[in-house]
Amino acid sequence: MPELAAAIMGWLVPALVVFGVTALAVAAIVWAVRRARRSPRARAAAERERAKAGATLVKLDDEVAELDLEVGLSGALYGGDAPASLRRARLTAQHVRNDAFEDYRAISDPTVAPQEVQRVSARIERRAGEALATVAAARKEHGAWVTANVSAAGQIDAARRRLAALHASMGDPAALVAELSSRFAEEEWRDASRSAHAALSEVTAAEGHLDAAAARAADPSLSALPDLAAAERALRQAEADARNLEETHRLVLQAAQAVPDEIASARTALRQASVTREHLDAADAARLGTELHAIDGELNRIETDAARHPTRTVDAIARLRSRLDLALGDARTSQQRLRGARTALPGTLAAARGALAQAEASVSRSRAGADARSRLLSAQRELARARQAQDPVAALDAARRAMRDAEDAKALADFVRQAGPLG
Repeated sequence: MPELAAAIMGWLVPALVVFGVTALAVAAIVWAVRRARRSPRARAAAERERAKAGATLVKLDDEVAELDLEVGLSGALYGGDAPASLRRARLTAQHVRNDAFEDYRAISDPTVAPQEVQRVSARIERRAGEALATVAAARKEHGAWVTANVSAAGQIDAARRRLAALHASMGDPAALVAELSSRFAEEEWRDASRSAHAALSEVTAAEGHLDAAAARAADPSLSALPDLAAAERALRQAEADARNLEETHRLVLQAAQAVPDEIASARTALRQASVTREHLDAADAARLGTELHAIDGELNRIETDAARHPTRTVDAIARLRSRLDLALGDARTSQQRLRGARTALPGTLAAARGALAQAEASVSRSRAGADARSRLLSAQRELARARQAQDPVAALDAARRAMRDAEDAKALADFVRQAGPLG
C-alpha cells in the first residue's frame, strides 16, 4: 500500500506541476494579449482607423448634401420626370449616414476598447463606401438622362425663375439686421448680419454662374451643366443663409419677449427651493443655502442688462435652472420636480434652439469633421425628442442634452475654421 501511494504521488506531483505551469503560461499569454490590445500602440492604431472612417463619413455626408441639391435641382428643373434612382440613392445614403454617425459617436468615447474601435471603424468604412458607390451610379444615370432629355436653355430659364423666387422671398435682409441692431447688443445680431451679407453675395454669385451657363449654352460644343450646378449650389447656400437670418431674427425677438417671464419663473423656483431647504437637516440646509445665495446673485447680475442681451439671458437662466436642479438633488418630491421641469422647459427649449442654430451655421461655414457633424446630428435628435416628449422632466433632460451637443458641435466647427480642416 505505501508503494501504491508513493507511485500515485510520483505521478500526480509532476502532473500538477505541468498543469500549473501551463495555466500560468496561458494566464500570462492572455494578460499579454489584453495588454497589447489596450497598449498605447493599439490605441494609436485604433485612432487612425477611426480617423479614416471619419473622413469617409464626412465624404458621405457631403455627398448627401450634394444629392439634396441635385434632387432639388431635378424637381425644380425637370418637373419630377427624371429617373427616381437619384432619390432612392439619397434615401439610402441618408440612412447609412445617420446610422454610421451613431456608430462613430459611440467609438469616440476613450473608454471603448481599441479592438472595438477598429471593428466598428471597419464597418463604417465598408457601409459608407457602398453608399458612395450607389450614389455615384445614380448620379451617372441621372446625368445621362439629363443629357438625352433636357436642353440647356430650358435648365437656365428654370434656374432664373428660382433665382427670382429667392429674391422675392428674401425681401430686404438689411432691414432685419437694422431692426436687431437698433435694439440689441452686437453679439445678438452679429450672426444675422453675417448671414445677410453671405446670402446677398451668394445670390450675386448665382447670377454670374447663370450668365456663364447662358453663354456656354449658345455654343453646341460646350456644356452648361457645370455652371448650372454651381449656380444651384450658390442658390442653395443663399437659401440656407437667408433661413439662418430669419431664424436668428425670430429667436432674438422671441427671447426679448420671454425674458421677463423667464426671470420671474427663476425667482419663483428660488423661493420654492428656499421652502424645500427648511425641511432639510442642518448640513444639507447650509449647503443648499450657500448655492441658492450664489444663484440669486448670478440672476441679479444677469438681469441688469437682460434687455440688450435677450438670447444670452435666456441661455444663462436655463443654465441657472440646471444648476438649481443639481443643488436640490433628491430633496424635492416628484410633484415639485415635475412642476420645476414645466417652468424650466420653455426657456431651455429656446436656449437649445438658439445653440442649435449657431451650431448649424458654424458647421455649414467650415469644413467640419466627423466629430462636429456627429454632435450636430445628436443635438438635432435630442431637440426633436424634447419637443415630442410628453413628460416634462424627460423633455427638459433632452433639451439640456441638445444644448450640450450643439455647443460641442459649434466649438469643434469653429476650431476647424480657425485652424484649418482636420483629418
